[in-house]
Amino acid sequence: MDKLQRGVKTTTFIIAAAFLFLLGRLAWLQLFEQDSLGSKSGSVRRIWVQAPRGHFIDRNGATILENRALYTLKVIPSELQESSIGFLAYLLEMPEEDLKSKIDEAKDFSPFAATTVYRDLNEISIARISENLWQLPGVIIEIENKRKYSDLFRGSHLFGYLHGVNKRQLDTLAEKGYTPDDKIGSTGIENFYEDFLRGEKGARFELVNPRGMLMGKYNEGHNDISSVKGDDLYLTIDAGLQQLAEKLLRATGKSGAVVAIDPSDGGILAICSEPDFDLDILNGTTRKKEWADIALSPQKPLYNRAIQAAYPPGSTYKLLLSIAALEEHAITPEKTIVCTGSFTYGGRVFHCHGGHAHGLVNMQKAITESCNIYFYKLMLDLGFEKWTDYGEMFGFGDQEGIDLPGERRGTLPSNEYYDKRYGAGRWTKGYIISLAIGQGEMNATPLQLANFAATIANEGTLHEPHLVKGYRDGRSGAYFTISHEKHKLPVAASTFQVIKEGMKGVVLQGTGTLAQVQGVTVAGKTGTAQNPHGQDHAWFICFAPVENPKIAIAVLVENAGFGGSISAPIARELINYYVNGKKNPQEGFSETKAISSVKAINDSLKSGKPAGKELPKDSTGTTRKIDEDKNDL
Repeated sequence: MDKLQRGVKTTTFIIAAAFLFLLGRLAWLQLFEQDSLGSKSGSVRRIWVQAPRGHFIDRNGATILENRALYTLKVIPSELQESSIGFLAYLLEMPEEDLKSKIDEAKDFSPFAATTVYRDLNEISIARISENLWQLPGVIIEIENKRKYSDLFRGSHLFGYLHGVNKRQLDTLAEKGYTPDDKIGSTGIENFYEDFLRGEKGARFELVNPRGMLMGKYNEGHNDISSVKGDDLYLTIDAGLQQLAEKLLRATGKSGAVVAIDPSDGGILAICSEPDFDLDILNGTTRKKEWADIALSPQKPLYNRAIQAAYPPGSTYKLLLSIAALEEHAITPEKTIVCTGSFTYGGRVFHCHGGHAHGLVNMQKAITESCNIYFYKLMLDLGFEKWTDYGEMFGFGDQEGIDLPGERRGTLPSNEYYDKRYGAGRWTKGYIISLAIGQGEMNATPLQLANFAATIANEGTLHEPHLVKGYRDGRSGAYFTISHEKHKLPVAASTFQVIKEGMKGVVLQGTGTLAQVQGVTVAGKTGTAQNPHGQDHAWFICFAPVENPKIAIAVLVENAGFGGSISAPIARELINYYVNGKKNPQEGFSETKAISSVKAINDSLKSGKPAGKELPKDSTGTTRKIDEDKNDL
């Protein structure tokens, strides 16, 4: 019996000791190991921290695109109570069904991940929700980033915009760490350099109670992972020139494009397309009505005409034919032909502009006065195949390789092209006559013609045009140069000298006199792209100074008629700013005069005032005249 009692006492003692041990351990965990307890009970949640996107810096060191604070509302579907959705929608002042839809999408992706349901909270919404967070478990207000665009210019097609990652994109982007909560570059540089700009996400770990309420940082934040800012991109753009290009093109009231290139390296100095749009409409929360107006506009403001629109190059392409003919010894610069104002081939009569006869014409005079008859004959002497070969050599009919998405190739006709379009043996040499003056099936983008002008300026180095020259690594802070292709064309320097002399004559006394800039030698070529659907499009390409080219430009204004009347003055003001304005900022350039001059020319052309009417002074202080008789196909 005593033995039995002793056994019961021992067992009781052991049970009591075990109970006391467990009770003490529980107290220890609750009082001293809350973090560990929270982790083991599943009360630690991870919140992804978005990385700030990289900035854009122009060629002069000015920041032209950066970030600003963006307040977003996120929900964790598994923690959000169904009964609180209506109240949250009330606080956000949004339809409850819209909010439910967003929460359902978040739940489909992951019930346990914090997902954004509302971006760009205003101060009132932030205050209303913050006051009620205690009764909204699973609701989080985050401070993230949205873009802060330059006050100088829009850069709609240059910068591009961001959009939320959609379900289709997630199929391929999830493995790169993207979630429905992320924004990704949709167009422009934002798209092309997405991998540089996005940075690396961080993570924050939080303690929450069983109701999903925030209790504090897990492990005092020691386990948090800092985000890494995206790489800053160093652009070739000159912010002042970009601003002026946009304003001058907008002053015409027409659609069009401007591209300016540094001939020494292919860096884009300015690139714009009109009409454009305000990027802030898509920044943070999309302003739906304004976005619909943009997307449905018949003027197509989303269309980047600088790289996506291809037009007949008109007389600007006579320069290519001249280069090919000289290199293939189909003609000498001195050889002359007689222009009677018309040319008959295959039973069809082809005219010089307006039927004017230029008389005795050599190559320089043919370029300066844009004699069609000279080039009709030259095309037949050279041959179609050689014409195509040299077009390919200078990059026509192919992408230039600019670091923007969506570049169009343009069309460079060839024997194969005509065989495919019309059938082998079903076309004749008569089809190629119009190609001699840049009409017919030939078409090119403003970027292609700007790079063509730059290649003439530097005498044969074809650069890959580009917008970004380097980047600063967001993690290390080190700067890295981005290399771009270039190659030397097998064209003699003497050939380029002949072309340059002809182009100088265009500006001094030919069809492009409105491009003259005081103290600067400008070489240019006008052109008119025939348009079967309305008024012709106006081209002007040029470079300056001829002795040491710093800038090459292509200007295209749609439905504006003759390039020398409206496109040449735009190029003039850009050259004056970039060459004279840089040397003497106080006296060399007036933006107000520049814009007023272009607008006055445009208004005069619209009103049909007589040719030769004097106009207000341009930015150089010189009064210009329009000579409408110098029409140029």
